[in-house]
Amino acid sequence: MGVAMSNPAESRPLAELLGGLASDISNLFRKEIQLAKAEASEKVSETMAGVGTLLAGGVLLLGALGVLLAAIVAFGTAFLVNQGLDPMLANAISALVVTVVVGLIGWGMVSGGLKALKGSNLNMNRTAASLGRDAEAVKERL
Repeated sequence: MGVAMSNPAESRPLAELLGGLASDISNLFRKEIQLAKAEASEKVSETMAGVGTLLAGGVLLLGALGVLLAAIVAFGTAFLVNQGLDPMLANAISALVVTVVVGLIGWGMVSGGLKALKGSNLNMNRTAASLGRDAEAVKERL
């Protein structure tokens, strides 16, 4: 005849089991808070690195764009003067056309950038999923 081994949890008093459960739950949620802090810090770091790179590139592109636009205005002015327009009028028309075209392109790019920076990109999906699993585990234990 074999000796029946008892489950150690069965021999422990209810108060001790409940105390252990409360301690486990407390530790679990403490670790979840640490995970949330780490994930939030990671997201902020990623976002700030992206913003820094975006700003540096933007400054360089702004200088290049200024030179390019000046060249386009000069080309447009020369073309219109060759068509017989007064140089002052040709310059004004050329500058106006370039301004409108570049303004529309810029508006489209700013709109796209704002959509990319919307709040849903900053969601902490891993932490939310982990908290959901933890809540289910606590429900099962109770």
